[in-house]
Order: sequence, then structure tokens, then C-alpha cells
Amino acid sequence: MNFSLSSTQQEWRTEVRHFLDAELPGDREADAFEDDGTGAWEFARSFNRKLGKRGWLTAAWPKEYGGLSLSFTDQAIYMEEMTYRRAPLGPSQMAVRMAGSTVIVHGNDRQKREQLPAIAAGDRVYCQGFSEPNAGSDLASLQTRAVRDGDEWVVNGTKIWTSGAQHADWMMLLARTDPEAPKHRGITFFLLEANTPGIQVQPLINMAGMHGFNQVFFDNVRVKHENVIGEPNRGWYVATTTLDFERSGIHRAADAHRLLNDTLALKRSPVGAAKASDAASRCAAADRVIDVEIGRLLAYRVATLQDTGKVPNYEASVSKLYGSELVQRVARFAVSYLGMSGQLLPGSAHALAGGRLTNAYMTSVSATIAGGTSEVQRGIIAGRGLGMPR
Repeated sequence: MNFSLSSTQQEWRTEVRHFLDAELPGDREADAFEDDGTGAWEFARSFNRKLGKRGWLTAAWPKEYGGLSLSFTDQAIYMEEMTYRRAPLGPSQMAVRMAGSTVIVHGNDRQKREQLPAIAAGDRVYCQGFSEPNAGSDLASLQTRAVRDGDEWVVNGTKIWTSGAQHADWMMLLARTDPEAPKHRGITFFLLEANTPGIQVQPLINMAGMHGFNQVFFDNVRVKHENVIGEPNRGWYVATTTLDFERSGIHRAADAHRLLNDTLALKRSPVGAAKASDAASRCAAADRVIDVEIGRLLAYRVATLQDTGKVPNYEASVSKLYGSELVQRVARFAVSYLGMSGQLLPGSAHALAGGRLTNAYMTSVSATIAGGTSEVQRGIIAGRGLGMPR
């Protein structure tokens, strides 16, 4: 088995790095969805449009959909470099990785023409209207209703933990359209314009004081029937495709890699120097280095399967499960490595690395919940991967 990249892939990685050197000077934070008055969101939109002009946002998509027809491994290389450099990809990634990819698989020709060029150009921001206050891990228990009214559907209900809803142009929406059917068989998948009358977005502030999540309320919101993806009442099967795209990816391993390197780079500080000379800390650091490499290989395994025409299923859950817990392990290591300094928040005069590592620790708490809990992933791996009974 050969784990090395080809010379062409190495050249591609170098090209991406050179672009980042030119377009991301200094050490910017990855984009939070919040508009903090610094112009970060506007910069992120501009940056994503530059990627769109190069075809990089959708590099693995077919050329007729605005991509470059590169391999999924090439796409993974690109995403690894972007994530490691904390490139502000928030405006495009939900649209590219989830919405656009789902439209390619399940959308009709008109939906592809309307959605894919704008997504590939970086001109369309998506959010995901899946989870509800009483339907998270058991997503099929959702209760947001959509009732058919001629050529439209009327939506009422609420969604929660909706990342980036305050900036979204469109939403992927799951709603119950047949309340009498078994819960997995009465759901429809919609694409909904975010400026439709009757939609209210309420901010949710996370434990790090950041506004990424939202709760969204729907009061007689009308969505056109032509924006149903797939068949009415068969949206669960469309949604599982979306979730597979959400759960795969190298971004978690790359994020953990950068966090680990930022931590170990503090060896010149008094705290870091003491830890660097401590045998137990060195062994813990070595374990985390190995963890990161395993996470990278699991993500590249998914890309390799896609390159051979296979559809990763439980493999995506393996990568997601390991990647989520990897981010938490590295974040715990970081704050432990810094000792008392690991409790200092951004803005403190004595915070190491600007308090970024402490923020990473707090935001990592949700990693094993968002995108499907670790328990859900283990169930998928057991059933679909190992053939165990439900």
C-alpha cells in the first residue's frame, strides 16, 4: 500500500499553498459566522469568490457543474491546506459540500441549472434546517410541518442549531409532509430561499461567546413545489446523502493538526519550555501526533473510495467519529499543556496564542454532537459496516 502522493498531487498542494501565502497574509482566524464589526464576514465572501473564479470551491465537481473534474483526493488536499491555514470558507462550504453535492445526486436538470453555478462561484450561502428542539440525534422525529397548497407548500415549525442562518441565502429544509406515514417515510427535502416572508432567525450564543448557531422559526412560510429535491415524502433518503457528505472530509483532522502545532510552538514560552522538558508531556504530545495522522489517513481513505466510484457510507461515519473525538483530544491536550494559562480567554494580556487554544477547547465540546452524535456514528458503523443487528 502506497500512502504517498503523486508528483502531480504534490504540485497541486504547492499551488494551493502559494495561493494562500498571497491571499491570507498574517494569521487570520477562520471565519466565525458572526459579524463582529471587523469586516471578517465581508472578507470571507470576497475570498470565497476568488476561489470560485478559479474553480477551486468545487474542484472535484464535473466541469459542466462549475468544477474542474479533479479527483476527490485532490479536493481533500485542497481542503486540508485551506483548513490548516484557517481559510475563511464558511460562506461556501455548506453550499458546496452538502447542498450542491446533494443536488448533483438527487436534483433534476432545472434545479442543477439554478443552484450549481451560483454555488460554484461562491455566490450562494446555505444553512441546514434539519435539527429541532426535540429532534436531534433522532432526526426522523422532526415535527416541522409542510402542507401542500397548489404549487406551493406552507411550512410551520422551528429548527435549531442552524449554523450561519443569519447570513444564509438558502436553506436545506426537512419537513414532515405526511404525518400518518412511518416517521422515516413522511419527510420531504426542500430548498428554501432564506428571505421568504414568515422566517425569523433568533441568535444562539455558544459557550465561547460566539454567534454561530441560531434557532429559526417558520410561520406560514411558502416554498414552491419545484424546490422539492427528490420525491415528496421520500426526503429522508435524500437527507442521508446530505449527511454522508457532511460527515466525510479532512477538515477535522487538519483543524486538529493546526491546533496541535500551535500548542507545541509555544515551547519558547516559560510554560511551554517546562512542558517540553517533561517526559510525560512529550509522550502525550507524541500520542496526539499519531492521532492526527490516523485522522488524516481515514479521511483520505474516504476520498480514495470516491475516486474509485464507490459511495462511502460507514467509512464516512468512521472518519467523522474519529475526527470529532480527535479534535476534542487535541483541545484537551492543549489546555492541559498550558496549565493555568490554558484557562485564559482571548483578550487577556497573559493569554498564550491569543487565547485561541482555550476557545478551541470550548468549541470542541459540541464536536461529538454536531453532524450526528458519536453514538449515531457507532450505530451506523455497527450496522452497515460490521453487519450487526439493530
